[in-house]
Amino acid sequence: MISNTSTSIIPNHSKSKMTTTTPCLSENKQIASTSSPMFLAESSSNGEVEDSEEKSTMQKYRNFKQFDNVEDFSDHHYRGTSVSDLPPPKIWAKRIQDEWKSLEKDLPDTIFVRVYETRMELLRAVIAGPAGTPYHDGLFVFDCIFPPTYPNAPPMVYYYSGGLRLNPNLYECGKVCLSLLGTWSGKETEMWIPGKSTMLQVLVSIQALILNDKPFFNEPGYESSYVGAEGDKRSKKYNEEVFILSLKTMMYTLRRPPKHFEDLVIGHFHIHAHYILVACKAYADGAIVGSVTVKDGVADVDKADKSASGEFKATVKKMINALVTNFTRFGSIDCEQFPD
Repeated sequence: MISNTSTSIIPNHSKSKMTTTTPCLSENKQIASTSSPMFLAESSSNGEVEDSEEKSTMQKYRNFKQFDNVEDFSDHHYRGTSVSDLPPPKIWAKRIQDEWKSLEKDLPDTIFVRVYETRMELLRAVIAGPAGTPYHDGLFVFDCIFPPTYPNAPPMVYYYSGGLRLNPNLYECGKVCLSLLGTWSGKETEMWIPGKSTMLQVLVSIQALILNDKPFFNEPGYESSYVGAEGDKRSKKYNEEVFILSLKTMMYTLRRPPKHFEDLVIGHFHIHAHYILVACKAYADGAIVGSVTVKDGVADVDKADKSASGEFKATVKKMINALVTNFTRFGSIDCEQFPD
């Protein structure tokens, strides 16, 4: 299961369905991702046009703000939820504005947030999957709403799953299971502390505690039920399934980027496409999920451990072709060597 300690979560700001059965979350750590260059152009024989679009894509990506205030909330999950018909109390509005300032100042550089001046209760976040996990190089989208009782009660959070269950704590229906949100049991120190806990803690907890390197053990009771070699075996198998779903989520997010994050999504996968494909090639050759780092465009793999399952290797190999099609469609230019 996953719980979290609300006093020690905030880091320094250096910058096919799963068959899980029970609800929610336990502990772990991480914050990270990778990077490399490539993007959005219809196939063109004009090299200058492609070069211009490449520069435009990268410029928009570099200029993308980690935190910003925007207007259009028309696709927000909680847009139809009104906290009150009355103007927000000044003390509530002041607290939300303080949260905005904290997010703008302290967000890790792999979490991106948009808020809405005319709907202060709404917030959207895109969180990058940490390196060394089956979520590496992915982008995961969450909509949040501050209740009228905030900060005495936690926010509500919705995950855009695309119909995929890639973590015991992230449901197909969008439910996010985390003790800090009050959606899972935990020790008193792991629960929401009225007046003290923050949205920043929530976002960092999702990245560090849910999107971790061994999500199999997020399932309640699994950490004590499956120990030693049996636990490792089941965890590796689960990571293989999760990684395939993470690849599908990448393609889903690329095709349907959340409003106000289009430049981030396109630029991110433009840069990371080559790294993702290099990692996939290593996994197709037997590398363990999360064990691959890419240096100068080449996979650095632990040669001693190539124990990925045959089923996983075959599935990844098929996924490479789908990834190349999607990445190329949106302008990535360094993918030609990958299809078989």
